[in-house]
Amino acid sequence: MKFAKLVFLAGGIYGLAVVTPLYVLRPFVERLMPPAITHPEFYFAFVGAVVVWHVLFVVMSKDPVRYRPLMPVAALEKVAFGGPTLVLALTGAASKLWISGALIDLFLGALFIAAFVKLSVPVTSAAAARTS
Repeated sequence: MKFAKLVFLAGGIYGLAVVTPLYVLRPFVERLMPPAITHPEFYFAFVGAVVVWHVLFVVMSKDPVRYRPLMPVAALEKVAFGGPTLVLALTGAASKLWISGALIDLFLGALFIAAFVKLSVPVTSAAAARTS
């Protein structure tokens, strides 16, 4: 359980530290990765949705056993960003600056799955005898 607590707390804190500043860094992002953002509602909705997910990861870290059913969904959130972003950056369709973020998310997704597996309920001999 300590592993799951640490993984989700670290994932949540990391995400909040990286994503929350984007609320005020829009001009910087536009200069770093032109062109300018033409649909700010998509930008701010993305930032907001990601912030909420990372708050959820912090909540999950407080009671991983209770939130175990959400862990594959949490991993899917990481893969949904990391996978396409990595492919886009490697094919030149997105800035190479995204590669590290994509790899970190994919790594966190793998850790989320590892936490899910580690929290699985071991089969006791009594339970195994009942199913035989």
